[in-house]
Amino acid sequence: MSAPLLLLAAAIAAASVGVWFLLYGAALLITRPARPEPTPATQELPGTEPPAVVSLLAGYWDLSEDAAESTLIDLAARRYLEFRQPGNDPMQTTVHVRVPDPGGLTAYERRIFDRVNGLAVGGVVPLPALTFRDQSQAAAFEKRVRAEVIADARARGLSRRRFGPAVLTLLNATAAVAGVGVAAAVALASRHSHDIRGIGAAGLITFGALTALAHKGHGERDTPAGREVAARWLGVKGWLRNTEAFADLPPSAVAVWDRYLSYGAALGTTRVSSAVIDLGMGNRKRVWSSFGGTWHRVRVHYPRFWPRYGRTAPRLILRGTVFAALGFLLLYYWARGVAAVVQDPSVSRTPVAHVAGTVTSVGFLLGLVLFLYGAYVLARTVIDLATPVTVTGQVLWRQVWRQTAGGENSPPRPWLHYLAVDDGTDDRTTAWAIPSTQVNQCRDGDTVTLTARRWTRRVLTVRVVEPGSARRVQVADPDEQNTEALVAVAMGLPAPGQRAPGIPAALVTADEVSRALGAPVTVQERGGMGPVAVGVSQFHTPDGQVAAVLMVLRGLAAKAAMRARRGQPLPGIGDEAYTGPGWAVARRGDTVVGLTLQGRGQAADPRSVYWLLSTAVARLAGVPGGAPTVGPGASGR
Repeated sequence: MSAPLLLLAAAIAAASVGVWFLLYGAALLITRPARPEPTPATQELPGTEPPAVVSLLAGYWDLSEDAAESTLIDLAARRYLEFRQPGNDPMQTTVHVRVPDPGGLTAYERRIFDRVNGLAVGGVVPLPALTFRDQSQAAAFEKRVRAEVIADARARGLSRRRFGPAVLTLLNATAAVAGVGVAAAVALASRHSHDIRGIGAAGLITFGALTALAHKGHGERDTPAGREVAARWLGVKGWLRNTEAFADLPPSAVAVWDRYLSYGAALGTTRVSSAVIDLGMGNRKRVWSSFGGTWHRVRVHYPRFWPRYGRTAPRLILRGTVFAALGFLLLYYWARGVAAVVQDPSVSRTPVAHVAGTVTSVGFLLGLVLFLYGAYVLARTVIDLATPVTVTGQVLWRQVWRQTAGGENSPPRPWLHYLAVDDGTDDRTTAWAIPSTQVNQCRDGDTVTLTARRWTRRVLTVRVVEPGSARRVQVADPDEQNTEALVAVAMGLPAPGQRAPGIPAALVTADEVSRALGAPVTVQERGGMGPVAVGVSQFHTPDGQVAAVLMVLRGLAAKAAMRARRGQPLPGIGDEAYTGPGWAVARRGDTVVGLTLQGRGQAADPRSVYWLLSTAVARLAGVPGGAPTVGPGASGR
């Protein structure tokens, strides 16, 4: 192939991909979150937004650990929890559960409350004991809280995805063009080849890589309402920063400062409280234990350089035998060999003969050390085998210690774990070594009975005597690892790429809608509609036009729908109901049923529409009947 054609193909490919990246960079620049100007410093709390949402807005739509910390303080400010500090050190603070099952909490408030309540023993847990002992659990918890806070902010209209549907559509279309360009460049570069599959694969790989980059999480951005709310809360931040000694308040000061302390933590103005509260990974060398019924801290030592640590008896016996044999051979043959060398006439007259005694002593000493070490290993291994120990205590920490090197096609595989157990005899302990095949038989916080060999500290068997409180707050590893999918789940919507479940069967029939609208209709069930997937039933007239749409939403999406549609109240339907021109909506629990009239349906008698909505809500709750007396018969048709 000629050089000019090769350069042309490279230029086409580079230009195709370069245009996409230019557009991508422009999208990142244009969608940067705003930095609202704070309003004048004020003492008045300007809204009812939870501290976690305020933390998102005040952080310019970048969520930090302040969200979870401020939520914990806010639960105490609302008297669901209580902080008590017995001494001058805030690290001695304990958390007391005052209301075992509070209502009206958001998803992330419930998650944080459940962690405290789940870990509490007798309703009490030390504040530092709220940290995690498992990295995957800590990551899952942080991910879920983050997604639930973002979902709440979006439902309130204060935040939105940085790359919205329009931006993603444009980037996807440009990625398709770039894929075609790369495929054309490959075809040009290999014009003597007829490998259609290879050319197509190049285009598809380019398109897939670019769209994957476009759809990855890019964070949140502002909305007009969000900018306004953020500016007001930044004014509160200015006042708190200028308040003397506010930054030095411990968590227990919430009893006096009430929600000012929780909002201060959300706004990043509580230095001491934020330093004391930690809902991330804990310190494996200083672990809190509740074994024996009272909370206490245990120092844990993790051996690293013990040759015997976690080793099996056959390996230790082999090691002891080898070292003892080497030592014996040195002791038996070394002195004799050195003497034979020195007596050689060619050596006896050289300077080497003068150091023969020293060489003999060194060899003898080395042989003695090796022999004694080998004999010691053999003796201790035999004693270890003959005298296993049984220990009962609380599991403090589990962590991988040794793993295989892995290979090109096989990842590293752990084969030995640390297992730290508090048996209540001392405030210091040394972690045991447990085979990785057995470590999942217990969980952090469980009370276990284990049999082990004391010298090697290798666990032989482990049995759970009593499941620990930590099992109650295990965070399921998310099925969807990206934040956007978790936000969708938190809002009660299907994850991206999944269809929404249909609305419950037979909420209303086509015959009932026909009677209410005064015209025959047919029903079409759909699993989702538009960018927001909901349960949908569409009712069509004989000419194919949509006359009515019945939708069901749950979770935060339902709350957003109720906020958006506030009209004339409709008493007696669900927990609350409203109507307006061409629509009616009702809520029962966390589920919302909405009815929208279109085309010929807009001419229906309003009382028939109310009856239809009431029927749907009653059936949604599984209650037969329940409709008001007003029905189609009252319409005069």
